[in-house]
Amino acid sequence: MQIFKFGGVSLKNAKSIIQVSDIIKKHKDEHLVIVVSAIDKTTNALELVHSYFISNNEKKYDVLSNIKQFHFNILQELFNPEDEVFYEVEKLFFELNNYISLPNIKNIDYEYDQIVSFGEILSSIIIYNYLRRVDIDVKWIDIRKQLITDEYYKEASILFEKSLHKIKSVFSSKGLYICQGFIGGTENGASTTLGREGSDYTAAALAYMLDAEQVTIWKDVPGVLNADPRIMPDAIKLDAISYKEAIELAYYGAQVIHHKTIKPLQNKNIPLYVKPYTNPDSSGTIVMNIDKTIDLPPIYIYKYNQVLISVMPKDFSFIVEENLSIIFKILAELKIKVNLMQQSAISFTICIDFNEQKLNNLLKALNNHFDALHNTNLTLVTIRHYTNEALEKVIGNNKIIIKEISRKTARVVLKQN
Repeated sequence: MQIFKFGGVSLKNAKSIIQVSDIIKKHKDEHLVIVVSAIDKTTNALELVHSYFISNNEKKYDVLSNIKQFHFNILQELFNPEDEVFYEVEKLFFELNNYISLPNIKNIDYEYDQIVSFGEILSSIIIYNYLRRVDIDVKWIDIRKQLITDEYYKEASILFEKSLHKIKSVFSSKGLYICQGFIGGTENGASTTLGREGSDYTAAALAYMLDAEQVTIWKDVPGVLNADPRIMPDAIKLDAISYKEAIELAYYGAQVIHHKTIKPLQNKNIPLYVKPYTNPDSSGTIVMNIDKTIDLPPIYIYKYNQVLISVMPKDFSFIVEENLSIIFKILAELKIKVNLMQQSAISFTICIDFNEQKLNNLLKALNNHFDALHNTNLTLVTIRHYTNEALEKVIGNNKIIIKEISRKTARVVLKQN
């Protein structure tokens, strides 16, 4: 069997959904599980609904109305007005509208998951109905009832042992199935999300539990590139990379593969293909076990809107293990991921993504124990397999705040001019 995963951009409009259905049609007689993300930018819009819901702002209804109109515009291009799918989608929006009309329970992350999870349910319902409309026999599965997670809302972890039997009982028989990526459910039936871009992780987890032959992630790029083509138009495709390299790239922030995706695949030696949905017959990129060393060009990973925080003991003593323990405990409690860290005798510096609320909470907690200074609006660039020429290309005339070089990787924090 195979796992196909289609991201939001590959489902961005009616034309794209038709292209996706054409790909699936070629595999309609196979054993295939199709994992879909929310339709393009829907997750961002639902996050805004959540934000207004938490702040009790009436704009939540306006944003939701725009999301509904966006989905119905797609429906009107794909279906006849009397088709059942209009009722099904209307019912989902009615349910979500009712939910945001209730008082929130003040658990921000829990509420996030209950609201944002609607994006994948909507997209899977639309695509399921369209596949059936073009005579593709497919079963719709609510993955929230099969993929059991912990209650770590907004960044839930899959409980593999508790999910395994449920997943196998639903997907083991030969046929076509469509389900949602990014979301799961607790044992108590609450919706959870697996972290942004978590649909890749869903596909990998299903492949692991079902012993799939391969996973294919369909995207709007030719494969895994050595840079974001929006930043570097001359980016080139990598034909093959190892699991280890993919993990490194995901860790440093490459957007093409979710950081949790590789481990389940590597554990069972399941190859991962990254291919363009607009050119399905192209070779794409294969991620697999590669024992030999392969020559790779410099690979550039940009992370914008970074915050640099320097932490110093109030008495100017050395940074020692006890200080680090306090700092990391605070970071863990606030669920803040560190993108880069550097230590000197009397300071410990970290680079994190900007989030105003989390930043304020972090600085408040740190200042209870230390002196903390911070700079915002910085850019973190990582170059795997760097060369001096590649490093100079990135730095240009920008101001270097931090420069860190290891055997294969160069990292710089820049104040861009």
